Amino acid sequence: MSTARPRATALASAALALVLTATATACGGSSGDAGSGADAKQSSAGGAALRWTACDAPTAAQGGGRAPGKGWECAKLPVPLDYAKPDGERIDLALIRARALDAKHRIGSLVFNFGGPGGSGVATLPSLADSYAKLRQRYDLVSFDPRGVGESAGVRCQSDKETDAANEIDATPGDDAAVRTYLAANKAYIDACAKNSGKVLPYVDTVSAARDMDRIRASVGDDKLHYFGISYGTELGGVYAHLYPQNVGRAVLDAVVDPTQDPLQGNLAQSKGFQLALDDYEKDCSSRSSPCPGMDDITALLKRLDTQPLPTAQGRRLTQDEAVNGIAAALYTKDTWKYLTAGLEEALQKGTGNTLLLLFDSINGRSPDGHYSNLQPANRAVSCADEEQRYTVDDVKAHLAEFRAASPVFGESAAWSLISCTGWPVKGKTKAPEVGAKGAAPIVVIGNTGDPATPYAGAGRMASALGSGVGVEVTYRGEGHGAYNTGDPCMTRLVDAYLLEGTVPGQGVTCG
Repeated sequence: MSTARPRATALASAALALVLTATATACGGSSGDAGSGADAKQSSAGGAALRWTACDAPTAAQGGGRAPGKGWECAKLPVPLDYAKPDGERIDLALIRARALDAKHRIGSLVFNFGGPGGSGVATLPSLADSYAKLRQRYDLVSFDPRGVGESAGVRCQSDKETDAANEIDATPGDDAAVRTYLAANKAYIDACAKNSGKVLPYVDTVSAARDMDRIRASVGDDKLHYFGISYGTELGGVYAHLYPQNVGRAVLDAVVDPTQDPLQGNLAQSKGFQLALDDYEKDCSSRSSPCPGMDDITALLKRLDTQPLPTAQGRRLTQDEAVNGIAAALYTKDTWKYLTAGLEEALQKGTGNTLLLLFDSINGRSPDGHYSNLQPANRAVSCADEEQRYTVDDVKAHLAEFRAASPVFGESAAWSLISCTGWPVKGKTKAPEVGAKGAAPIVVIGNTGDPATPYAGAGRMASALGSGVGVEVTYRGEGHGAYNTGDPCMTRLVDAYLLEGTVPGQGVTCG
């Protein structure tokens, strides 16, 4: 069974490339000449002096790999575990930065959250730094592991072997016995999370993470938070703007989570989004000279996998749920559609599941050596800490037809994943995130018309919810999850002009 709700995943394309090349590194090189000393200001808003030192290699919880090397610095920032008890127990947030190259014209720090929830910013930022090279001229590039993630009091649940076994369980149960097995597996997972991370589970919510970001802002010495949020990072950015509208600097939200939807609505919309992306993939594939696996081929393959998993070179079997998630992983960027074709052809023609299993591993946080990052446990913990809703089997069955109609490939598993928070030991805090930010500076909100994980309509709703004069909606007509990292020249110019020069784009501008 999948151990996460199908929320937007942290730049899955980056993880995908790492897994498929069997490197799983954050960035090449060894530890370099990072500065040291408490060179950030301490703020009355709760910031603490930071001691920046050379970065170690990412830990297994962060995804593993090599140290990021020369030019990267890491630090720990203590914050309250429970903001209702600001002088109580503390946890350390793991931070990373690369200093601005043009110190004379430095604007400040640009803080990144790459999504998930559950993505390690410490591991992800160095691997994507080339995409933000121009921004680094005038900004310190900064990211962090949010609370519950990686090395920031990371949530732990099951062991690697237990997680492998859980992934073998049917995530779309078709009879009462299969439902009982599914529910028992869900309970075992929740019990493991409570046993291994019970102390932090009440405090990994998005509001607490937003409060952490204001501590980060103060600790790096900035009066305003300059921010780049992607995927779930857009929800975090919206919540921050709601809490601290006066502290919003230049902020970009790309691949936007719809703040108006409950989990059922969000899962249904995401099912439609992934189906749209799969349909677009098929149109592109069929326009080429070589034969292309069709929708009938894909659905027939998935039906067979429900009872006949495919062998792989790893000795593991490719299950139906793993294949569904592997297909989804390849849809996060058009650059990886070729891997989807290869994986489907391998499964259909050779009867083996090697490529689709690697694709599944990329989105599930499993490295080639068999270790899992804490991406999925953190994803579950944050989602369940945030969301009040707890769904029943009857709820799922009542909506199964609607989900299947939305997507014959992704709908059913998305419906059953609604059970994920049922029985969670912590109550969820809100029905939907509060993002109204009256009085904040303009926030650029980017929607991609072909985005599978955060469908396009969410950008308009986020811009509207932020408030008149705050949310500035921009459209990218393209494929994949997000827009800036596609390299589209129009989008690059627009975002760079805003972040570097303060030029706010016109409302409704379109690129692509």
